[in-house]
Amino acid sequence: MPLLLALLLASLAQPARAATGTYRNPLDLRIPGGGTAESCADPTAIYGQKGERRWFMYCTTDPLNDTDTNPSGGYNFHLIPMFSSADLVRWTYMGDAFASRPSYATADAGLWAPEIQFYPETGEYHLYYTITDTTLPGGGSAIGVATAATPLGPWVHRDTPVIEPHAADCCPGSRRWVFDPEVLRTSGPDYIYYGSYFGGVSVRVLSEDGFSTSQASQKNVAVANKYEGANVVAHGGFYYLFVSATDCCRGPLTGYSVFVGRSASPTGPFVDRSGLDLNDDETPTDPTDGRVGGSVALSMNGNRWVGPGHNTVFEDFDGQWWTIYHAVDVNDPYFARQVGFTKRPALLDPVDWQDGWPTVRGGDWASDKPEQAPAAQPGERTNYRPRFATPDTPGRTVAALSDEFDASTLGARWSWVRQPAAGTYGLDAGTFRFDTQNADLFESSNSASVLLEDTPNGNYMVETKVKLNVPAEGCCFNYVQAGLVIYGDDDNFVKLAHVSIWNTRQTEFAKELAPVPAGYPRYGNTVVGPPGEWTYLRIVKRTAAGAEQYRAYTSRDGQLWERGGVWTHKLGKNAKIGLVSMGGSGFTANFDYVRVYGL
Repeated sequence: MPLLLALLLASLAQPARAATGTYRNPLDLRIPGGGTAESCADPTAIYGQKGERRWFMYCTTDPLNDTDTNPSGGYNFHLIPMFSSADLVRWTYMGDAFASRPSYATADAGLWAPEIQFYPETGEYHLYYTITDTTLPGGGSAIGVATAATPLGPWVHRDTPVIEPHAADCCPGSRRWVFDPEVLRTSGPDYIYYGSYFGGVSVRVLSEDGFSTSQASQKNVAVANKYEGANVVAHGGFYYLFVSATDCCRGPLTGYSVFVGRSASPTGPFVDRSGLDLNDDETPTDPTDGRVGGSVALSMNGNRWVGPGHNTVFEDFDGQWWTIYHAVDVNDPYFARQVGFTKRPALLDPVDWQDGWPTVRGGDWASDKPEQAPAAQPGERTNYRPRFATPDTPGRTVAALSDEFDASTLGARWSWVRQPAAGTYGLDAGTFRFDTQNADLFESSNSASVLLEDTPNGNYMVETKVKLNVPAEGCCFNYVQAGLVIYGDDDNFVKLAHVSIWNTRQTEFAKELAPVPAGYPRYGNTVVGPPGEWTYLRIVKRTAAGAEQYRAYTSRDGQLWERGGVWTHKLGKNAKIGLVSMGGSGFTANFDYVRVYGL
């Protein structure tokens, strides 16, 4: 019997070992000689395919930590830091993938969002990456690739990009954001996904050697101006497209979150739980394309982690799925001495599947307490077992604070901040009609009217159903919106609204607060599910560990609800329930009701 086969059979005969111990986020990224890496944005990982018996992780160009400075006091920017681990929990910094940029990059180009693949055909590893600026005709960003015989290099850049700079569909002559590569190898053609907000997310057929693509094979899979950071995995007969939305880097108000759609084909269409495509297919006969889909797979849950996103998804050796992603610690959001430069440490959590849809940690999302470790090596078993989060459900109706808007005038419970002009609001056919205002409720621009009523004592849920008659497709009616506010004052609130953003229509869940330390943001947002002609909005308020937590839900039919992220705030017992209709004039919002429930 050949020695290799004998060793394999012997290993199969060994009893499976339990995964060792627990871990706690963020991941422990040790630097030889002392210290830890405190930021590892846009992570990608692979288990060594040539007998290394280790995992390897790669991150976007950034400093490693607060003390990673050069003699002049500026930060060192590492060209894709590399880490190695035997257990997916304790990692060691192994140096940088590159000492220099590819030949067609500008001297100051960033190398972002790496993607690692192994090619058994040649025995080489391929490291794909974003080049933020190139010297190619017209400039712009591109996707590059380097090869090496080992996961730690030495890496050799290819002299031509895998995906060249090119225009966004909207704007001939422009340079779209050719960012965030993701490679999917199949038994047929291979594919590479790429793209970000300006231009959206696309897929192309990748050449057999992994070094080139044809623009003719390009197909869009996620709408422009909403998604970026694609990751694709096959599971249960479907391909799942994970994408991230909103701003990755607003310090303690980062609302970045992960959304998912699935398809029977690697090229889509990818649809969410409600059957909505994540892409605007730009079919002239479809007037609702701007209300694109996306089911929440990972968002904030009220602990110290905000802005979880740009993830990589994989299976351990016990068949449990996991994701590594970056997030922001609200207690340590910025690199020292540079407020505004957001740290993004790497986190690890399990991915669970419920009715064919993935959610991180059973819907409890980012963990901040000890968790069972993965089965990181052959023969191990993980002790992790999924427990699925229970969605909030309405309890007893608080009749004194609920209004079906079926009277002839507003009840005495309602009052105004900045009462609007007569004729721009009123009760109409069983709804509260509220014309959109050329006004806002945003940082120092506080000119919008807010219709207010009291909140109940204790925990509660408030729900409304709103129709905003902004066209469902088309650009641009930027930031025209209507929805719910839990209002402390003009500078302290959470808001859930149907909003128009460029070519998209989204449900924005925002937080504003003041005062804040110098240089800190005052406003941050995440998004939830897609709006409809009528959009159902819920905000749930709970007090947990002395903190006020506000969670968003949205629905297009009042039956299937998307459970969104949590903002913590200090709005106090005098907070009010409010309605807003603002961001630009010329449209009308109709609120069918406001209902308040206990929990």
